[in-house]
Amino acid sequence: MTTSRLHLWQGEFVDDEEAGRRLARLADLAGRVSPRPLPTDVVLGACETIATALADPADPLRVRLAAHLPADDAMTLGELAAALARPVLERKLRRELGGPRPERLTRPDARQTVYEAWAPVGLLVHIAPGNAAAVAPLSVVEGLLAGNVNVLKTSGSDTALAVDLLAALGAADPSGLIAERVIALRFPSSREEWLRALCEHADAVAVWGGDDAVAAITRLAPPGCRVVEWGHRISFAYLTRDAAADDAVLDALAEDVCRLEQQACSSPQIVYLDTEQDAEVFAFADRFAERLAKVSDARPAPPADPAARAEVTATELVARLEGHVGLTRVIAAEDGSWRVLADVRPAPAASPLHRSVLVKPLPRHAVTSTLRPMRRYLQTAAIGGGRADVAELSRAVFAAGVTRVTPVGGMLDGYAGEPHDGVYALQRYSRRVSVRVEDPAFRAVACLDDLVAPPVLPPAPSGPLLGKAGVQRALETLDAEQAHLYFRSGGTTGAPALSVFTCDDYDNQMRAAALGLVAAGFDPARDRAANLFFCGGMYGSFISFFSILERLNATQIPMAAGPDHAVVAEALVAYRADTVFGMPSYLWQLFHAEGERLRAYGGVRKVFYGGEHFTAEQRRVLTEEFGVEVIRSAAYGSTDLGPLGYQCEAAEGSVHHVLTDLHTLEVLDRHEDRPVPAGEPGRLVFTSRARSGQRLERYEIGDLGREIAGRCACGSHTPRLELLGRYGDVVRVGTYFFNYRRFVRAAQERLGYHGEVQLLLDADAGRERLTVRLDERYAPDPSAAREAFTGDVEELAAAEAEGLLAFEVVTAATDAFERTATSGKLRTVIDRR
Repeated sequence: MTTSRLHLWQGEFVDDEEAGRRLARLADLAGRVSPRPLPTDVVLGACETIATALADPADPLRVRLAAHLPADDAMTLGELAAALARPVLERKLRRELGGPRPERLTRPDARQTVYEAWAPVGLLVHIAPGNAAAVAPLSVVEGLLAGNVNVLKTSGSDTALAVDLLAALGAADPSGLIAERVIALRFPSSREEWLRALCEHADAVAVWGGDDAVAAITRLAPPGCRVVEWGHRISFAYLTRDAAADDAVLDALAEDVCRLEQQACSSPQIVYLDTEQDAEVFAFADRFAERLAKVSDARPAPPADPAARAEVTATELVARLEGHVGLTRVIAAEDGSWRVLADVRPAPAASPLHRSVLVKPLPRHAVTSTLRPMRRYLQTAAIGGGRADVAELSRAVFAAGVTRVTPVGGMLDGYAGEPHDGVYALQRYSRRVSVRVEDPAFRAVACLDDLVAPPVLPPAPSGPLLGKAGVQRALETLDAEQAHLYFRSGGTTGAPALSVFTCDDYDNQMRAAALGLVAAGFDPARDRAANLFFCGGMYGSFISFFSILERLNATQIPMAAGPDHAVVAEALVAYRADTVFGMPSYLWQLFHAEGERLRAYGGVRKVFYGGEHFTAEQRRVLTEEFGVEVIRSAAYGSTDLGPLGYQCEAAEGSVHHVLTDLHTLEVLDRHEDRPVPAGEPGRLVFTSRARSGQRLERYEIGDLGREIAGRCACGSHTPRLELLGRYGDVVRVGTYFFNYRRFVRAAQERLGYHGEVQLLLDADAGRERLTVRLDERYAPDPSAAREAFTGDVEELAAAEAEGLLAFEVVTAATDAFERTATSGKLRTVIDRR
């Protein structure tokens, strides 16, 4: 690397002189950048781009970074690709900070107007080690996930791997928010004036190294600065008698020794045996040496540097000398590639590494007392034994200071979201903050951030559009590990379709929908909710709203929709439900069948609906005749995508806020795959960003709508859309196109009708027939209704006059209206041609 590309400063490569000048203004930089929030979604998107590039051997970025590594290093870039994968980072966020959007000020207990979030510590300095190439960039990524301004210090002798990788990460974010939060400097620790400049304004310093390095940084850190120590650690294996006699266990242990030349903190340096007999220790050392020799021959050791060889030699010579007094025995390879040092003294000691293993006795009753003096240095213990042994010995080593217990052979393996050295890194790089308010105006405010500015969203993908058939085809190749929950759609617009979710994805969606329900005016502390959505047949509405209400800690009566309206009404009265959730067509039937009973006990104050819409006339009847105060959409969503939007208290008609925590919305032209002008109607296309299982990108949901510009009257800056119906609402009969919603509007405005409307399409001899079915309880004379429809829908009169179709209006009882079996939704158009 040339001197002009020695350092990375907010996306720009600079030389020593320029970096020195900018270091003097580091505190001002942190003060300017810190107030601008960094959404975790932005970091996840950029990391996903880098992970994809690193996983492709031919990608230019991978090729460039590989040039910074030894020719025989085939692991580092693969480890980076795995660590930066979006599902891994999402799981890390859930494990360590409770969810994928921990930076948002939301209500952890929706019954209280208390908002909490994880906030960055501020200016986070990373002092990286020189012996692990992947640690430096991954430490910065952790700092970014926590929202910090990050300054990385690597050794002047290190390669430019970290600098180039972080530059690529910043370039992968078109918003520029990542680049402005990343500074990477390469200089030796002896350059104390730079080290002091880094630390004197730091809010936290993450330091990787031994006691001396940690002590030096602690002296430079200002008062109140959080020093996060990732120091050297000692790990060991503990074997019961049965495990020590098992060759397979010894082979696995030898693999742990040879992997990474014991350079990882989790590599075994000591093997403890559950015995007090010196003879057993020496006998085991001989047997283990045989297994270690076999594994080591299959994994040739790289040459150690002179300093490491000197330390190994000195340790081995001392052990041989102590062997003359019966304390030790040394078994070593002739070429010096490995050594086993048997020692009858139980006290823990550090190995010189490079395939050097100590073998010691330690009866289980003495585990805690023997190991506890080294408490602050202990990390991983691999326990070989039965189930009861693992359970008992885990507690003993935890009491001694160990933070990880693994199987033998898996000491260097981990899992997404695993704690490091007994803590979660993201919590060490964050602060838990809270806002408590008592003003009743905040009851319907689910997230304070939405009142401040529009969300920063990653750009929408540019791939092909995805339809329902494509979604179903993709399920055929979906990994079973990504399919935990199965749902089927109601089949209102076609054959029921299958959708699958991971448990984490489902939980994330339910929490987002729950916050939307708060914004809609549902009060978990006061409202008593009856869940009257349809249940069964793998249909998702009932179980989803059960989950949503559960996450709100709300009072709920999980009754479900049933054919016996009297039984449902009795339950509402008995349990004093004042809020109902359900399908409009079902709730409409319930109110009219049991209206007298529902009015008698004080009535239902709030109605939250989904799947269909109430007409303006139906809303008037519910308000004036039944005393309902609030009628609002419970959510806008679909079985395959999950919740997509929510209504606020200021929303009217079919206007919804978009759940931008979950999805990105595009509005495309009805006939061409291009964006419509702002505010114009078009096809709604969604991309699910927070979905690790069934990924849906640019999914054409089948709805029409338009975006609404400007800030909502509720105070929220989140985008809004107005739903304008479905493609299926438009049908072709007798060469003319008819929109179902025009018939609904005509019935409502010209006839004062407030029942349900259903269109029937038939093919008679010679021409097609269009029949409008109305509820006999509310319908006017069919001839008057016919006149209203032909007068309001001009195409209908023209088609009939031209003899292209036959038209009639019929009335029927409620139970004659056809509905989907699983959801209970009204089938608005029935095509029987």
